Amino acid sequence: MKITVFGATGGVGREVVRQALAAGHEVTAVVRDPARLDAPAQERLRVAVVKDLTDESALLPVLAGQDAVVSALGSASNKQARLAPVTGPALRAVVAAMRRAGVERLMAVSAAPLAPDAKGDGLLVRKVGYPLLRWALRDLYADLAVMESVIAEASGLRWTVVRPPRLLNRLGTGYYRRTLDGNVPGGRVIARADVATALLDILSDPASEGHAVGVAA
Repeated sequence: MKITVFGATGGVGREVVRQALAAGHEVTAVVRDPARLDAPAQERLRVAVVKDLTDESALLPVLAGQDAVVSALGSASNKQARLAPVTGPALRAVVAAMRRAGVERLMAVSAAPLAPDAKGDGLLVRKVGYPLLRWALRDLYADLAVMESVIAEASGLRWTVVRPPRLLNRLGTGYYRRTLDGNVPGGRVIARADVATALLDILSDPASEGHAVGVAA
């Protein structure tokens, strides 16, 4: 499969690139600074420098002839999301460019707090934990909410949004739990490498299309 990866220098994006190449896919890694990619050069890896991800025309060359898109884009902080939101504006351009390029399959990373609370979670988590988190990172989640809205309203795309909880920098296990259109009960954390595994697994699952999928360790 030919996959274009946005956010390829981030924690999840780097893992998507690495695991996709290991699985035999052809990868176009879209970056602003190629020095940050940290991936060895090889025949199945194309590194494409795009400075402005909101420029629809600039995105067309990295989408031509591709089978799927994986977006691991996200603001680095709540402050960045407030001052210069990244994810929503970028995905608006990505979706438009995908339509023009004839690419239908889209995977995008969002966040667990955008989903309804899991029924299996305790009262403290549902009434205190998640509300505090949603307030503290409200600008970041607002940016992701715009992204999800743009994707959901995009007719003709076969999309899936993946919503992980707190991301950890640790070795992947290859194991994760998943819930369709909700959060995983008791799912508090997940390794970035396991989010990448989930993205690539779910990419080929037709049952996930048009849905948000909660994932957690």
